[in-house]
This record gives sequence, C-alpha cells and structure tokens, in this order.
Amino acid sequence: MTNILITGGAGFIASCLAEKLAEDKNNFITIVDNFITGSPDKIPSSPHNNIRFIKSDVNIMEDIAGVFYAGRFDYVFHYAALVGVKRTLDNPVMVLNDITGIKNILTLCKNTSVKRVFFSSSSEVYGEPVEFPQNEQTTPLNSRLPYAIVKNVGEAFLKSYYQEYGLEYTIFRFFNTYGPKQSKDFVISKFISRALKNEDIPIYGDGSQTRTFCYIDDNIEACIKAFNENKHINDVLNIGGEIEISIKQLAEKIIALTGSTSKIVHLPALKEGDMTRRQPDNSKMKNLLGRELLSLEDGLKKVISNTKYIL
Repeated sequence: MTNILITGGAGFIASCLAEKLAEDKNNFITIVDNFITGSPDKIPSSPHNNIRFIKSDVNIMEDIAGVFYAGRFDYVFHYAALVGVKRTLDNPVMVLNDITGIKNILTLCKNTSVKRVFFSSSSEVYGEPVEFPQNEQTTPLNSRLPYAIVKNVGEAFLKSYYQEYGLEYTIFRFFNTYGPKQSKDFVISKFISRALKNEDIPIYGDGSQTRTFCYIDDNIEACIKAFNENKHINDVLNIGGEIEISIKQLAEKIIALTGSTSKIVHLPALKEGDMTRRQPDNSKMKNLLGRELLSLEDGLKKVISNTKYIL
C-alpha cells in the first residue's frame, strides 16, 4: 500500500487528483483541508474505501504534525494555498502565511522520510513575462504580488531541502486549469455561470489580456504520469494549454456556446495582478501525455453540461 497525503484536498484541482489516485486500490489517500477556500462537497469518495479526510491547517505545526506522524506517508502532494485573484489581493498577509505551511510540510516530510513532495506552483511566478512561450528554465524573479512571491519562495524551499537534506521534489506550475468542479471565483466558471443566467459578464479593462486554459483531466493525467512513472524528479513542469485567447474572446465564445443573451461589460482595469499575456512552453507536459491537449471549445462544452458547482 502506498500512503499519499494531499493537502488542500477539498479544493478543485486537489480533489480531482485525490479521486483519480484513489482509483488505484494500492493507493491510500489522506486528504487535509481547513475549508478556507476548499469545500466539503468536493471531497471525493472511493469504491475501494481508500480515502480519508482530516480537517487540519498546514500553517499550524501542532495541527498538521500529528497527521504526519500517524500517517507515515510515502508521498505528499502539497496543494494547500489561499487562491483566487480577488481573495489573494484582499488578504495579502493571509497569503504570506502560506510560507509557514510550506516550511511545516517540508520539515515534516524530511523528518518522516517522505520519498518525494509534489508542489502546486503557479504561472504567477513568471510575473509580467519577458519571453514567449514561458519556459521553466528562464523564470524572471519580477513577481510583485504576495501570491506569486509565496509560490517563488515555495519553489526555492523545495530546491533547498533537496540540496541540504536530499528530499526529492517535483514542481508543477499550473496555468489556468478549469473544469466542472471549479468554483465561480475563477474566470471560466464565472463567465459560464453568468451566461447561463443571461447576466452581464464583467471583464477588466478592454479584455485584450490573453490566457491559455487547461482542462482538468489533462492536468491530472500529466501530474499522475509524472508520479507513477517517476519522471521529472527534482524538476519543474509547466502544466497548461499553449493556445492563447483574449479574455474578451473567451467571454464571446462562452456566450455563443451557451446561446446566452448576456452582454459584456467593461470594468476599470485592475491596478495590478492582471498580466498582459500568459503562454507556457508545455512541451514537457505534452511529452508526458503523449498527445495533444483537449481543445478549449470541447472543454467548455464539458463544463457547460455539468454545472453543479457554478450555478
């Protein structure tokens, strides 16, 4: 039996990861979450009875240490974090507290002989990009926002713990993953929710800022392949789509796919945190998958047909 801990497991991506890992009856999954951004209804069940949930806060050593010493984990996926653009902009100190959680997790992994830590980093580490596509080896340290700083610091901690203690790691830099379980704090679920209700769809500025989007199944498959196949050990992977679309074009596409009468309304541009472009070099991810990623249109149709979490 392989014992796996997933922190933040009541969140969107981590809960989908837990569900997929639990399909292998040889894995036993422990999920921890404090429900600040996660939701109890996202915690998956398993026909193999190999998932358990423990309410715990990784930022409090006394809270999370007992989980480690009781669980004796082989691998840890550290996905717990304060997320969401507005939430992270409004609560910068709470965001920075996640550095304590990263240190707690790595210290406990070191002390309990965890074999490898998988860390959910973010495209935000690139700051305002200086080249395209954005490659894992050419990361500029020009990020200003607390969320981006925490992810940069987290990556540095993982590399330092490997150098000093031999604790292996894999860093996933996520670029705008979306899917049916995503809460409506995020752009695609927010736009779809409003479109299905024929409500106005607000975008910041003129909507020319571009993003790429990755359907949740592609994200999960790539991350689990890295885990199962022991690939990209002590390495960094961009996890995301490569085809850019402007936020205005995204809203227009969602309106068309839903047959909505929603109108696009323009809000003042954000003062910071809304980068002009995002486009990862996802060649490592595609090599892992051995295929192309699901198209945005097909992914949007999947979300539109399954709106439990966003309506």
